[in-house]
Amino acid sequence: MRGTTYKRCGCRNPETGEKYPTGKCPKLVNRNHGAWWARYDAPAGSSGLRRQPTVGPFKTKRAAQQALTEELGKTEVHGRQLDRSLKTGVYLQNVWLPAKKESLSASTYADYAEIVQLYLAPGLGHLKLVDLRDKHVIDLYEAILQINRPLLEGERPSELLRRLLEVRAYSTRPLKVGEAPRRKQTKPISPTRVKKIHAVLLSALNWAVKSKRLRENPIEHVEPPRIKGRRVKPLVWTSERVERWQETGKVPAPVMVWTAAQTGAFLDFIAEERLYALFHLVAFRGLRRAEVAGLAWADTDLQGAGTLTVRETSPDSESQDDDYDDTTSEAGERTVALDEATVSVLLDWRADQERERSVAGPEVWVDSGRVFTREDGARLRPQWISTRFEDLIRKYWLVRHRHSVEGWSVDRIARRHRISVRAVQIVIGGEPLPPIRFHDLRHGAATLALLGNVNMKVISETLGHARHSFTADTYTSVLPEVSRAAAEAVAAVVPRQPQTRTPAATNVISFADRRSRRGKHAG
Repeated sequence: MRGTTYKRCGCRNPETGEKYPTGKCPKLVNRNHGAWWARYDAPAGSSGLRRQPTVGPFKTKRAAQQALTEELGKTEVHGRQLDRSLKTGVYLQNVWLPAKKESLSASTYADYAEIVQLYLAPGLGHLKLVDLRDKHVIDLYEAILQINRPLLEGERPSELLRRLLEVRAYSTRPLKVGEAPRRKQTKPISPTRVKKIHAVLLSALNWAVKSKRLRENPIEHVEPPRIKGRRVKPLVWTSERVERWQETGKVPAPVMVWTAAQTGAFLDFIAEERLYALFHLVAFRGLRRAEVAGLAWADTDLQGAGTLTVRETSPDSESQDDDYDDTTSEAGERTVALDEATVSVLLDWRADQERERSVAGPEVWVDSGRVFTREDGARLRPQWISTRFEDLIRKYWLVRHRHSVEGWSVDRIARRHRISVRAVQIVIGGEPLPPIRFHDLRHGAATLALLGNVNMKVISETLGHARHSFTADTYTSVLPEVSRAAAEAVAAVVPRQPQTRTPAATNVISFADRRSRRGKHAG
């Protein structure tokens, strides 16, 4: 490849009024007039036409020659010419993502594609890949963190922030009269999400270096925003916290866990729920949402060892044609032992599913082979599971409210909400059921195992954690009963003699008596 340096200025010919051709201005003989530039041959674009990019201006010829050398070095890596016309957005969407699709699980690929669509393409897509710098990426992260956050008074959103806001989807919820449309996502973007965006971009640019589209990764030393605060740990719903929640409606922490009694009350209430077995399994064995949705009958051994094997997860998509993913890690693929009650619940559910298959018939039934399905045998969306769980908790609260506040009779509540009288009586006779997320059932399974004195290593392997230390750090001392037992065990180590306390009043000397005694002593 070739290149050259030259000097030019912006002067015009006084006779014609047009700019002088490059190098033709008579004043260029003056050392301080004009500036130095460099031009070099670059790979042809999609049209096949010759391309000669320029760099400059520079004060000296030496500086222009040095810049030319650097550009020629950037343009050719290991004998391959760089495509300087390739835009970052085109590279991410049309080159990198298609190349990575076969090596990524369906859910991971969907997450990568969303990150490219919502953040990287609108934020960096207009820049040429070879011109991408760390400053561009730092500005992007700052703009992402500004999404859904109020601006200072008089401050206007930057052009970068406007581009990010334009691609965010609007909510599909029907609008009321006079109501303005709202974005689907109204919460600010967390530093954790920005850290994931950074990881995706870093991976994409590393691949560009490996595929010789870049000489080096421009964001190799860029650090994403720090995640402030400590990792959130589960917090148990004690009676005091439940009482405070009833008064204020505020949940104490992002991750809350039911007590054993609260878990039992919920399971008793939903005993007649079609997918009761699903919630029962998660409450006792702690499977993840995508794992329970992807669980196959072929991976269960209910009449033999009483186990199930977690091997696949279900993507959270509407399409029934998407393949199931592998577990998120090697530790995630595991065999989980089942207690007799859970085995019995799953066997009963399998019989119910067989009846549903018979009623649907071969023309309607979708043979997905999964343990938990829709009424026609089709796969369950993981998000639907969470939604149904929240609906059941809400129904529990509503039944309790109908009876205690509105004064409805048991029969009326049962008819209105299409549940049995037994379910209504369980709610009325039970305790309040505070809200938790579906994923918190998994946390609850871990804390219940701790309460049952199960070895920490066994709990970690059951949950599919890669490190036992993570399990111990997350769940130790979550339940008051566990902490109390530990405290009592420590107190029992120290031998003590029986103590008989003398009433404190017999040893008390009044202030007046002390003054009287001091007076007698002085006299």
